[in-house]
Order: sequence, then structure tokens, then C-alpha cells
Amino acid sequence: MQILVAGSTGKTGTRLVRELHARGHDPIAMVRSGSDTSGLPEAVAQRRGDLTELPGDLTRGCEVVVFAAGAGGGTSQEMTEKVDRDGAIRLIDQAAGNGVRRFVMLSSIGAGDPDPDSEVAHYLEAKHAADEHLKSADIEYAILRPVALTEEDGGGAIRLGDDVDPNGKAARGDVARVLAEAAEAPQWKNRIARMESLDQP
Repeated sequence: MQILVAGSTGKTGTRLVRELHARGHDPIAMVRSGSDTSGLPEAVAQRRGDLTELPGDLTRGCEVVVFAAGAGGGTSQEMTEKVDRDGAIRLIDQAAGNGVRRFVMLSSIGAGDPDPDSEVAHYLEAKHAADEHLKSADIEYAILRPVALTEEDGGGAIRLGDDVDPNGKAARGDVARVLAEAAEAPQWKNRIARMESLDQP
């Protein structure tokens, strides 16, 4: 499948592009001008795009779009809203309009019911808005909500669902593998799942 990855040069996105490529798919890396693409496989196609100003044909010909981008909880509220809320919503609408079959969202634990007193409240509220928009869009969706991310590759032992420890950890490598599965597996159609890694040090 042709799968567009937004956030392809990020810490999780790069792992995801490699994972999709290893599974025999044709990932397309969405990259901004000046992005460091050295971590991407040489054979992977690239399309220029910025979540704050998307070109209209970015999702053309793609069967799946994965949103693995994010301004992160440490950025300003304005930038978080531009990327994690508005950028995601624009990409969802474009994907639906261009006939993309499924949109996979890398969200976050807490986005389902954001705590206004949280240190990252603006980030979770932006994620919540994007998730809700995706659920109401005319496109299949898969929403993954991992707990706090670590820089580990992970060993593949994970937990999905309501039993996930909200104070646990999720290895970026494990997250990438689950996102790849969510892009291709029928059982991920219109599914929302929390996630944690079980073999964190």
C-alpha cells in the first residue's frame, strides 16, 4: 500500500517509515523544507508539506495516512494548536476528500478526556479535538493513545486497552510497530486503543 506518514522525520515517524518499508509497503514521507531525512530509507518517496500550510495534493494516490507528527507538550499553545489540532484536521479532511481509505492517528493517553489541570492540558485538548474530528469524518480511522513515550526500540511486548497503566511507558519502537499494524490490519478499522510497553527497563 501507499501510506503517507506525517511526522516522518520525527523520533517515532522515522521508525514507522522503516517498519512500513520492511513490511513491503510503499511509505511516502511527508517532509518539510530543511528537514533532516538522513534517517529514512533511500528508496522511500518524499512529498513536501508543512502541517501549517498543506498542499492540496499531498494525500493523492494514498490508501492510508498516518499522523505521527506533533508539536509536543513542551511547545507554545499556539504552535500546538496549529500542528496537533488544525494541521491534523486539515490533513484528515484532505485525506477524506482524496479517497484515502484509512487515517491512523497517533494520539496520547488522556486525549479522550483531557484534564484541564494537566501540565500538558493544551496538548491533550488539541489532540482531543483532532481525534473527535477524525471520528466524525467520512473515512475509516484508527486512534492509538500510548502512555509516556521513551526512546527505546522495545521488545514487542505490549498491552492494549482499558487495562493500560496511565503511569506506564511506551517504547517508540513498539509504538511504530502498532501504528504499522493499525495501517494494514482489518481489526483496526474504527478502533481506539490505549497502549503501553511491558518490557520497559
